[in-house]
Amino acid sequence: MSDPVSSNPIFVAIDTDDVAAARDLALTLAGAVGGIKLGKQFFTANGPQGVHDVLPEAIRERLPLFIDLKLHDIPNTVAGAVTSLARSLAPAFLTLHASGGAAMVAAAREAAEGFGAARPKLLAVTVLTSMSDSDLADTGVTGGAEEQVVRLGRLAIANGADGLVCSPKEIAPLRAALGGEPLLVTPGIRPAGAALGDQKRVMTPAEAMRAGASRMVIGRPITGADDPAAAAMAILEEIG
Repeated sequence: MSDPVSSNPIFVAIDTDDVAAARDLALTLAGAVGGIKLGKQFFTANGPQGVHDVLPEAIRERLPLFIDLKLHDIPNTVAGAVTSLARSLAPAFLTLHASGGAAMVAAAREAAEGFGAARPKLLAVTVLTSMSDSDLADTGVTGGAEEQVVRLGRLAIANGADGLVCSPKEIAPLRAALGGEPLLVTPGIRPAGAALGDQKRVMTPAEAMRAGASRMVIGRPITGADDPAAAAMAILEEIG
């Protein structure tokens, strides 16, 4: 599987609706991170044109784009969204919710295949890193986060997802269940001493990589630093 960011496992999450601020931050971090993740806050404010303003196609090879919209709808609608996003933005990675079910994930993969080698890699979100076992129980899931993550992970990979988004705490059970091939992308990364914010199932960058993460999504510990590039480089040094 071709991987455009194999040399640097850090995707920085830029959570803002300010195009100029996002562009400046992306350019500042261009030599220090493996890619840029833009999510719902940015996309709902600025749309595809805002994404192009932040990351013109000319710099995508050295700073790949990760669009994190966590698509979740009926299969036909999600397939259409994948087609639209792939056509307009050509992201390296795109997220959808594994809880949308087997048919939805399969439809997304079929739509992505229409773009051949340039297709986005599909990452299925399992359980949000802001959720604890008790939060899941409130929604009717009684087996706990680890059991639910593995269940949804098996479903997603079996139906065409290239990888999963999971907390660092579930990397080991997912590797045990699915082997080494699927990409495992982990938010909930906090360098030692950093504030947890709204994350509940966390690890340090070094712990996550040792556990078997493929990529890490890191936001505030980098973007909120006085020197974001230096903060990113320090994390790279930590993970060796």
